[in-house]
Amino acid sequence: MHVRDVATVAIGAMPREGAVTRDGAGEALGGTVVVLLGANSHEVVKRVEKRLTEITPLLPKGVTLRPFYNQGDVVDRTTRTVFINLLEGGLLVALILFLFLRNVRASLITASVIPLSLLFAFVMMRAFGVSANLMSLGALDFGLLVDGSVVMVENFVRRSGGEEKDRTASIRRAALEVGRPIVFGICIIIAVYLPVFSLQGLEGRMFAPMAFTVCVAVLGSLLLTLTYVPALSAIALRHVEEHPAAWFERLRARYQQALAWALSHRRTVIGAAVGALLVTVGSLPFLGTEFMPRLDEGALLIETRRIPSTSLQEGVAMSNVVERTLRRFPEVRSVVTNLGRPETATEVMGLFQADVYVLFHPRSKWKARSQEELITRMDSALAEIPGLDYDFSAPMAMRLDEVISGVRTQLGVKIFGDSLPLLQAKGEEIKALMERIPGAADVSVRVSAGAMQVDITPDREALARYGLNVSDVRDALQAGVGGVEASEVIDGRRRFPIVVRLAESYRNSPEALSQLLIPMPEGGHVTLQQVAQLQVGEGPERIEHEGGLRYVVVQSNVRGRDLGGYANEVRRKVADAVKLPEGYFVAYGGQFENQERAMKRLAVIVPAVLVIIFGLLYATFRNATHAALVMLNVPFALIGGIGALWARGINLNLSAAVGFIALFGIAMLNGVVLIAYINELRAGGTDLRRAIEEGASTRLRPVLMTALVAGVGFLPMALSTSAGAEVQRPLATVVIGGLITSTLLTLLVLPSMYVVVEAFRARRAASSK
Repeated sequence: MHVRDVATVAIGAMPREGAVTRDGAGEALGGTVVVLLGANSHEVVKRVEKRLTEITPLLPKGVTLRPFYNQGDVVDRTTRTVFINLLEGGLLVALILFLFLRNVRASLITASVIPLSLLFAFVMMRAFGVSANLMSLGALDFGLLVDGSVVMVENFVRRSGGEEKDRTASIRRAALEVGRPIVFGICIIIAVYLPVFSLQGLEGRMFAPMAFTVCVAVLGSLLLTLTYVPALSAIALRHVEEHPAAWFERLRARYQQALAWALSHRRTVIGAAVGALLVTVGSLPFLGTEFMPRLDEGALLIETRRIPSTSLQEGVAMSNVVERTLRRFPEVRSVVTNLGRPETATEVMGLFQADVYVLFHPRSKWKARSQEELITRMDSALAEIPGLDYDFSAPMAMRLDEVISGVRTQLGVKIFGDSLPLLQAKGEEIKALMERIPGAADVSVRVSAGAMQVDITPDREALARYGLNVSDVRDALQAGVGGVEASEVIDGRRRFPIVVRLAESYRNSPEALSQLLIPMPEGGHVTLQQVAQLQVGEGPERIEHEGGLRYVVVQSNVRGRDLGGYANEVRRKVADAVKLPEGYFVAYGGQFENQERAMKRLAVIVPAVLVIIFGLLYATFRNATHAALVMLNVPFALIGGIGALWARGINLNLSAAVGFIALFGIAMLNGVVLIAYINELRAGGTDLRRAIEEGASTRLRPVLMTALVAGVGFLPMALSTSAGAEVQRPLATVVIGGLITSTLLTLLVLPSMYVVVEAFRARRAASSK
């Protein structure tokens, strides 16, 4: 007897758990390149593209390879934005330097610190394995790199008109005069970035490279300021005479008048500053919050879901409908759907789930004014497809959210407990509550039930009568329904398994399965229905666990509102309206989880770092009072930073928080320079009022220059609309707005408070005698 006499022998495919469709035209063959942990994705993409070029001529006729999503494109666009912003910022910084110094050689000496500092930073980045990208270069400001050299060169130029004939000695004296405050000021800038290194999770991986790059670049600029700048100035500025610009002399005269008025009306000035600070702090609870602004990746990813019992054919048909619906939008260039999971299970999705990649034409061809508007229109179109749940995200953003928190949306409400039906019911209750909250979008309960299945309950007494075990029933079902590998066919280097299983007619219904024959130990067979009960029922498609506990998650995105405010309202209403049995509880995940963790971490670390900065200031002045005066730049810099966020309608997020950190360092550098010079004048015998007026007037130019070069260095980032600018914009906005108020504080409020503090100290000293 041959096998063909008792079975059908045919070449077939392995059971498929997924499919790829494209542009509503049916199935295609898709492949995904998975990058190894720690590898540089951009370099991997370039090598893959090169290999695809080599493979293309070897393909059969009519077969083409077309990449539908390339992560390298996103990296290229965002990196290009960073370098354009840096170039524009560098040119603006150079212009500011020339306008103030009015000397080409002095301006070039100062500007030359920028490329040399960058070279130092790139060498250190290479040594420590930090790549150049949107995040590592996102907070790099050329103005920040020249702050120390600005103060140094300005002092050289100012002293060039003195009576000292030995120019080298004059430059040495000028360098020693400002060297100490520069060193401590730059150290403070580096110290304020220490909290960024303490961030954990996703936020730590995003911002630690940024903090590292800024710190090593600023450290390089400090080394250049103390060595290269004085040495080159001694050569290039040997015969330079200062020629102050007429416009600056007029500005200085007006500032002297304003300062005299501020010193005479100290209570009014200080009171107004404190009032502005109180108003600013009072507005904070009403400012929208979020984890990070959405990065425009140039593509959308829409996760679609159907009922769990959906077959592969039904899933492909539904995917074609979704693709044809999306292709009607003129902004859409192509739509590709990954349905289910590939044969190498890099996904855990079932046949009822799909990732829909939506690729766009260039923005110049768009009719929609923004991506938010386009998403709203797509939402309305997809809502007309019956039986379809979906949510909008972006390819990289979704993957990051899923890996970090297991939630693919901005907010996930996880209900933990033991009973799956109860968890599902509570999930639906929370979903209905969240849908009524303003800002809710793409609200859905991640499906855990609804899959049809055949429940087989062994009859243990019957099994014992026939001498069978439960494992005998299981093995027979596995062989008959799932199949067993009997052998292999070897074709050269290729091997193909030979799988034996029952014909489809014997396994496609409970009635057919009930007739499955199970061999008995003593010989003969018994049917499955004689030793077990078969029943069709509904069961869970998946059972999700976290920390050893079962859970069901309600997912939601937010549109037209800040994430933090929406999440807080969800938490409050869930706590008030949803009653959970004992042993059941709710937790929150997604981007909101990252936001909370990062802000809590900063709330602990930032005060500790401020204590360190106070120690540095005390070491600078040897005076706790003067150190506290400079520290006042921190709260007063908040006024402009928060005001700028309100003015531009930007939420308070982690990018803005890093902007405040950068702002505090720049603001305190100016305070150190001013207070140090006033103290120097007083040590030389100048009376208090005259020392303040002369010191502030003399240091007006370096203070304005450091503030302006830092501000204009960030200006292209604040105004850019290119890819990746979304991440830089909050940071740059905070720095520019904060520098405005902190500079006013340094020039007007700080001298006024200096008078008050010194007068108070003088009275205490007199009374103690």
